Amino acid sequence: MKVQVHVSLKPGVLDPQGRAIHHALEGLGFAGVNDVRAGRLIELDVADDVSDEDLDQMCQKLLANMVIENYRIEKVPSKEPA
Repeated sequence: MKVQVHVSLKPGVLDPQGRAIHHALEGLGFAGVNDVRAGRLIELDVADDVSDEDLDQMCQKLLANMVIENYRIEKVPSKEPA
């Protein structure tokens, strides 16, 4: 089973990477971007019997820093052959 974990900074936490991206976009002439928040995507390929609780524990113990980050787990549907 394919799983995507989206990790992002909590609201109110400073985001220097997002700020740098915003500045670079302005420097390239892109107007209208009000704010940028950078995050990361972690893709896992796990056995079908891995529980939601196990996925949650993976995030809490390793994949996300619970003090400053939020995470969202998304199971990616498998593509059926045509």
